[in-house]
Amino acid sequence: MFTGLVQGLGQLTCLNDLQVKIQGLNHQPLSFLGHLAIGDSVAVDGVCLTVESFAGGGFVAATSPETLRRTTLGLGANAGSPTLVNLEPSLRVGDKLGGHFVTGHIDGVGALVRSLATATSWELDFEVKSPGVARYIVSKGSIAINGISLTIAHCTPQGDHFQVAVIPHTYGATNLQYLQPGDPVNVEGDILGKYVEKLLQVPGSEATPIAPVPDAINAHFLTAHGYDLRGADSG
Repeated sequence: MFTGLVQGLGQLTCLNDLQVKIQGLNHQPLSFLGHLAIGDSVAVDGVCLTVESFAGGGFVAATSPETLRRTTLGLGANAGSPTLVNLEPSLRVGDKLGGHFVTGHIDGVGALVRSLATATSWELDFEVKSPGVARYIVSKGSIAINGISLTIAHCTPQGDHFQVAVIPHTYGATNLQYLQPGDPVNVEGDILGKYVEKLLQVPGSEATPIAPVPDAINAHFLTAHGYDLRGADSG
């Protein structure tokens, strides 16, 4: 579990088809490296990866074919040169939850449409083509872009186009500052919305149907579901 508060930038390099190495910038040790252990989780551009070994001031992690297919890590791994990535170690008991609950399980890939500097922030517009990703994008809701916890300023009714306002600190401390129109980004919708969708059985969702809510909860309903009415009026 993560919060979407990036703790540093790193360089991702492909070692082979299913392994990547993440190092600090200019081959400097990662700031949080001393707190990592084998088996720990780290969000790499929002993708939850597991530390397998340490090397050169960084760590090595495995990537499955599904991870490479669904995220931008596959694009970086195939680029042949290091890719700049946002990094966040997993949430520990007692840590501040300053962003929102981020799982590191990417829903899909979106793309930057426009980046505009204003007097107080940067306004970034994104688009997502998959309805399965767009359904979790709501105005004033939370979203993780490349692992960064952001608030959606406004969006289309379908959720396929949306805008976020990014404060200068976040913009300068993450790889958002290097994005160009058309560049792909990892998108993870709010996990709370996914659970609500399943419980409410939103039409068109992939949720497993649950038992319908009765029109009225009466004595017959309670008895049929095992409730003993004989002592209900006592006391």
